[in-house]
This record gives sequence, structure tokens and C-alpha cells, in this order.
Amino acid sequence: MILLDGKTTSENIRKELGEAIQLRKSKGMKIPHLVAILVGNDGGSKTYVEAKVKACEQIGFESSLIRYDETISEKELLDKVHSLNIDDDIDGFIVQLPLPKHIDEMKVTEAIDPKKDVDGFHPMNLGNMVLNLPGFLPATPAGIIELLKRYKIETEGKNCVVIGRSNIVGMPLSIMLARNTNPGNCTVTLTHSKTKNIKEICRNADILIAAIGKPDFVTADMVKNGAVVIDVGTTRVEDPTKLSGWKLKGDVKFDEVAEKCSYITPVPGGVGPMTIASLMINTLRAMELKGI
Repeated sequence: MILLDGKTTSENIRKELGEAIQLRKSKGMKIPHLVAILVGNDGGSKTYVEAKVKACEQIGFESSLIRYDETISEKELLDKVHSLNIDDDIDGFIVQLPLPKHIDEMKVTEAIDPKKDVDGFHPMNLGNMVLNLPGFLPATPAGIIELLKRYKIETEGKNCVVIGRSNIVGMPLSIMLARNTNPGNCTVTLTHSKTKNIKEICRNADILIAAIGKPDFVTADMVKNGAVVIDVGTTRVEDPTKLSGWKLKGDVKFDEVAEKCSYITPVPGGVGPMTIASLMINTLRAMELKGI
């Protein structure tokens, strides 16, 4: 079994991006500016946003964090999105999800300028992804694809099963893996909560991707020998032995599944860091596409 080390891989990507930024600085060129909007005090969202800001600092990007109380109105948030859309100094920005229930997440997502949508969630970018046209790919699926590429994992002609059909991970990832690209050219089965005989389906997977948000959902009896297993899950569970009082659990029961795998991602240290790396790649591209 080989561990798909997203932490080390993402650090390599940050180093590559940092070198590109230093070159731009030496030529007196603009450096990317990423803005993150955080609404409320969700612990997981706060952790991810802080990690994104830290990544910007490490690479040499400019970064700004805008925080709002969860009582912010939908109109006020949309007004801020509009102001960032027209601010030429801002190359890309994200609105961290989830948002409070009184705010329509899709309305906010659609309000973001597709050219600054470095999370890759805007319908225009998702449409370009389906048609294999230029655009920003959703950060988590793009990070997974990059991890497969850097570990030289063969995907062409492989049976791939994705568990979970979210618009953020499962759905776009199933499309990306089926496209005529490398990595890609998989035969993909997208499963979800209504899928029957899910264990049998998973057992046929050469590549199994769990993105359902249920800790330890994937057990050894769902995985065939030699499979590649990608765990997207990051659920906080109580752990009194930790100073924080919690730890992250993946969707895969790692200890028993790892024995059957050829490759597997850990949690934490697998997909999470690659998501942030993809966001940084998108931010640099967003600036470069402006021709500055």
C-alpha cells in the first residue's frame, strides 16, 4: 500500500507557485490577490479559510480575509460580492460555504464573476468543465485529479466509483474522470443515498472515491484488492485526547481498508491540502488571464 500524500504534494506545488511569484516580483509585475469571505463561526470553515490565508502568505500572494457575523443580510453579502467583482486589484475570491440558512447559496455563487470564481462553482465554469473548455475547475476535484497525475496512477479504461453526488465534489469529479483527458477516460459510476447494492458496486471499482460525509462509511468488504481509494471526508468527531476536543475522520475506515489498497489517501493530509493547492493554482491563472 502506498500513501497518497497530499500534504507533501501540495507543499511541492506551493514551492513551484512561489518560484513563479518570485519571478514576477523580480520583473516588477503584479502578484495575485485572493480574497476570502467568511460568514459566521463554523469551526470547519474557519479552519479551511485560515489554511488558505496561510498558503497565500507562504507562496507570496496577497490575501484578504473578510469576516461577517452570521446575521449579515443576503443583500449586504451580495453587495460585497459585487464590489469585489469590479475591484481590479482582486484577482480571485471565494465565499466560504456553508452559509447561514437565510442566505441563498446559489444566488451568491451565481453573483460571483466567473473570471474571479477561483472555487470553480459558478454555473459557467461548471458548464465549461462539462464541455472540456477553458475555465476554473472546482478546487477539490481538481486537487484529486492532480494527486492522481503526480503519482502516475493509470486511469484510462479503469472502473471508477464515486460515492456522493454533491455539486462541489462528487458530480464534477465524476465528469472530470470520464472526460477524454489524462487523468481521465474512466468508466464512472456515480452512487448516492438512493443507490441500491452500493457495496457490490464499490467492490467492482479500480478507483473508489468516497465523498459522502459519513465517517467510516467505506469498510473493507466494499473494497476490492488493489483498488485506489480516495477519501474526501473531513468530519469533526469528538476526541477527548486532543487539546481541541475533536479530530477529523474520513469517510473510509482507514485501518482496515488500507490493507487491501494499492494506494489510499489519509485524513487529514490527503485531499484537504490538495484542495487548497488547486485554489492557489486557480488564483494565479485568474490573474494571468487578465494579461497583467
